[in-house]
Amino acid sequence: MANPNDNPSAPAKPRSRARNRPVLIAVATRKGAWLYRSTGARKTWQVDGPHFLGHVISHLVLDPRDGRTLLAAARTGHLGPTVFRSDDLGRTWKEAAAPPAFAKADDGTKGRVVDHTFWLTPGHASEPGVWYAGTSPQGLFRSFDGGVTWKPFSSINDDPRYRQWMGTVQDGTPDGPKLHSVIVDPRDPRHLYFAMSGGGVHESADGGGTWTPLMNGLDVVQGFDAADPTFHDPHCIRLCPGNPDRLYQQNHCGIYRLDRPSDRWVRVGRTMPERVGDIGFPLVVHPRDPDAAWVFPMDGTTVWPRTSPEGMPAAYGTRDGGNTWQRLDAGLPRSQAWWTVKRQAMSADAADPVGLYFGTTSGELWMSRDEGARWTCIARHLPEIYAVEAAHPA
Repeated sequence: MANPNDNPSAPAKPRSRARNRPVLIAVATRKGAWLYRSTGARKTWQVDGPHFLGHVISHLVLDPRDGRTLLAAARTGHLGPTVFRSDDLGRTWKEAAAPPAFAKADDGTKGRVVDHTFWLTPGHASEPGVWYAGTSPQGLFRSFDGGVTWKPFSSINDDPRYRQWMGTVQDGTPDGPKLHSVIVDPRDPRHLYFAMSGGGVHESADGGGTWTPLMNGLDVVQGFDAADPTFHDPHCIRLCPGNPDRLYQQNHCGIYRLDRPSDRWVRVGRTMPERVGDIGFPLVVHPRDPDAAWVFPMDGTTVWPRTSPEGMPAAYGTRDGGNTWQRLDAGLPRSQAWWTVKRQAMSADAADPVGLYFGTTSGELWMSRDEGARWTCIARHLPEIYAVEAAHPA
């Protein structure tokens, strides 16, 4: 893959302030959570864990606004779905006083019940203490006090249109329908996005007062109506920090890019190798270069085995906005590796060069210090990995 910095006439890209900062990798698994710490060199790692051993941890996120607060989305055997909070980088934890929960039905009955909190997003830099959460079944929640108490956010949880688009538990993904990819525009805390699997992609310009579906250009499974949000299954959406008017999407039906103010997604995954395809779950964007992104394809043919294509896993990266893609597999197994990577289980740090990280369904944690040029396994024998988040602690 060509490096734009190799062109002496190209303007110099800004160097990362995080180049020499420590790195924290937060790993959420089916049986607990682990924290991996390293210096800016990222050559050796210290492991801290397990935390919450035996509990399902769907997402574990460090608050970039203070560099020390961690939130963990958990489903425990005795507490059920809940959120844990640490303000000391995981040394101690406290359970949320009021975790995300649907309001009671109008007739006073229980109504919908949160099975688990699936996605956590810190609020805007100007709103310390604000967090957003997406749940299964689909629900959107917000906290104003750093994750201690949560309340339903906006009206979509009970909006008849959205309830119809959400479908039923039986209509969702194999482990339940999800609301995910909650995104806050770094320029404007009132500009928000979220996605539902299924139920499509949605945008608000007024702080959640109203929402508009963003489906133009997206394909759906053959035989279904592309005009109906019910049949849209976005897997992961990312906004580019280097250009917040650009978003990428990994979808049930391909890889897409959206350049605002347009509302039409362009399928940039068609340039992927035909034998690999452009179906997968995770997607990662470069922290500074909006033309650079990475995906991890899976086998989406026939019965959707959800394994690496042909048992040969690889990341694919683009440096030109998806016009071309390069296979990045140096250091990865060359055969008989039948794992895959879930939608939250791939991440990037903000160093220079960028470090990439992913966790597998077979419990391996991999990293690259050089933007995917070569991969190294830094942990094995973990439980099935659900989420990987790279961050820079204070």
